[in-house]
Amino acid sequence: MTRAVVPGSFDPVTNGHRELILSAAEMYAEVLVVVARNSSKQPWFTVEERLEMLIEVCREIGNVRVDAFDGLLVRYLEAQGASVIVKGVRTVADFEYELQMARVNGRLNSKIRTVLMPTRTEYADLSSSIVKELARHGEAVEGGSLEGLVPNIVQQRLRQKVAQQQAGTNTTLRSDSSSGS
Repeated sequence: MTRAVVPGSFDPVTNGHRELILSAAEMYAEVLVVVARNSSKQPWFTVEERLEMLIEVCREIGNVRVDAFDGLLVRYLEAQGASVIVKGVRTVADFEYELQMARVNGRLNSKIRTVLMPTRTEYADLSSSIVKELARHGEAVEGGSLEGLVPNIVQQRLRQKVAQQQAGTNTTLRSDSSSGS
């Protein structure tokens, strides 16, 4: 049984991420979708919030499990008995970066393979950063330009997050306290 890992920050999860997860679930017996704690980023959502959204988004995909990790991805795969990393690529720059990471991971453990999957055309320009920027400028409202870019649960969470920021209860982007930043 081949176990694959789809890692990411998922801050927040987009429909492009969901498409990648669905594709991985069709290819592999078991898929672990894992939230990476990345101390170099300032996330909008805590790791726990991102896990909650991913659990909801992946609820109907029977062979998908959601988790979080800190540290080297290769070591996480080893601990989970996984042998494949699945990454989506949108651009040549994504490809070059992911190819470099695949080579480094291969040096750390030659049994781990990376599968790079090009995104579908409708998600080629989609990123969590763009989604957050649109939400920041009021596009998270119903019927706004986030329709079709993120799952409904994510739209709801984005509306809540923006409302908190506007109300002053969360005036700065909240960083994940467990990220080491």
